[in-house]
Amino acid sequence: MTRIRGLAKEIIIGSIFLFILTNIISFLRQPKLSSNHIPQETVKLLDGSAYRLKSGKPLVIHFWAIWCPTCKLESPNIEALSKKYEVLTVVVNSGNNEKITRYMKEKSLTFNVLNDSEGQWAKKYKVEAYPTTFIYDARGMLQFTEVGYTSTAGFLGRMLLLE
Repeated sequence: MTRIRGLAKEIIIGSIFLFILTNIISFLRQPKLSSNHIPQETVKLLDGSAYRLKSGKPLVIHFWAIWCPTCKLESPNIEALSKKYEVLTVVVNSGNNEKITRYMKEKSLTFNVLNDSEGQWAKKYKVEAYPTTFIYDARGMLQFTEVGYTSTAGFLGRMLLLE
């Protein structure tokens, strides 16, 4: 029994250390934006519809790529988040609309997608690593920036803090 407690204690300590380390790395790698406000603009989504970026409710802007292994692991988390909150994803340097649409269908993903085929949005947001996520509050102010994998619970926890 003592051995099991010792092992459980080491797992908990290791998990806490890993959590702290990943958050430090995410903080150090986060892009420094020229503005902390949501850009008020309209973009064309993968499905051809217009999407207006605006304040009024929390918004998640998530940068990813179909060639990114971490993005593939995180995509179900973004899908779950998009069912409850406003999410705009920006797929970067991942091919034409048909290729991305096929990928989305294969993975059963339905979230909003902007195809940043030439990386212009990624440059605008100074994204250098994938995935990178920006979370804005209802006033349109940037509150969180995440670089790397984030769990569904991590996303939902951040969104709850904004409510």
